[in-house]
Amino acid sequence: MARLLVTGGAGFIGANFVHHWLRTHAGEPVVVLDALTYAGNLANLEPVKGRAELRFVRGDIRDTALVERLLREERLDTIVHFAAESHVDRSIHGPDAFIETNVQGTHSMLKAARTVWLEERVAPAHRFHHVSTDEVYGSLGPQDPAFSEHTPYAPNSPYSASKAASDHLVRAYHHTYGLASTISNCSNNYGPFHFPEKLIPLMIVNLLHGRDLPIYGDGRNVRDWLHVSDHCRGIERILEKGRPGEVYNIGGGAQSENLTLVETLCTVADAAFREHGDLAKRFPDAPPGRGKESASLIRFVKDRPGHDRRYAIDCRKAERELGYRAEVTLERGLRETFAWYLENEWWWRAVMDGSYQRWIETHYR
Repeated sequence: MARLLVTGGAGFIGANFVHHWLRTHAGEPVVVLDALTYAGNLANLEPVKGRAELRFVRGDIRDTALVERLLREERLDTIVHFAAESHVDRSIHGPDAFIETNVQGTHSMLKAARTVWLEERVAPAHRFHHVSTDEVYGSLGPQDPAFSEHTPYAPNSPYSASKAASDHLVRAYHHTYGLASTISNCSNNYGPFHFPEKLIPLMIVNLLHGRDLPIYGDGRNVRDWLHVSDHCRGIERILEKGRPGEVYNIGGGAQSENLTLVETLCTVADAAFREHGDLAKRFPDAPPGRGKESASLIRFVKDRPGHDRRYAIDCRKAERELGYRAEVTLERGLRETFAWYLENEWWWRAVMDGSYQRWIETHYR
């Protein structure tokens, strides 16, 4: 039985992982550590609120003493480290926060784990799992083979550079101190509780408001899309079967140009409005509610600096060693994600208008 510390567990992927773990590992203690910055949202944990196995702690991963105390008090033996600044655009305009959280924060976590697990030997066995990104590998050409675990690092943004640095620190703590660590590099996630600054939720919310759907450059940038539920299953497999010191790529096997992705999402939206007549009343500014196609909102905007052209994940190692395989197709995932945003309008409105963050600062200090 594992006893988990999940950093960033109130964020998008972290919260989905907490839901998944509590569903598949009932009775196993989970402590969530989250600073509740703009992307951390206690509402993401509402579906599991009140579970006896779950403890939430508001705190910063850079607070080494706090992490050490949690590891000792709860006798935790597993860290799943999601906490990170992750938006590329934000890293371009303000890289300092990415260095502080992704590099210094990860180092703080590693120091705490080394002290409690290797020096004090609080837990008889341990695992430090670090969640990273395919962006550390750089950009691929149209015919280049997909990223494997042996692809050289070539980060092109402050975000991906900060994640690459954190990956190297995790690797170093394994080889230098013997920390039992694993790393996963995933492709672009999407699904429930996705913060509405990222591509798919931004397109959904803008579409429902009748606002432009901005696409960088010519829209031909390619990403491999991974439904967050598949990602959570992949991490679970790593914790259960992964070998310490190893890296595992977790992909969705669903490459798509950004333009094609948005066009598909528009088709999903148009179909939903045809099927559910009440949507036109709920979202009167959305084109399909006015007899128009959602794709009429697509607009091309100036490309961002250093925009990687293509990502693709080769996850055969995870398939071979862990039995991992993505189950959610992109078409199905987009339909389900669009439906989730329709059903959870309260959530994204509270996030976007700032009312949730104001509530946090007033009631949760």
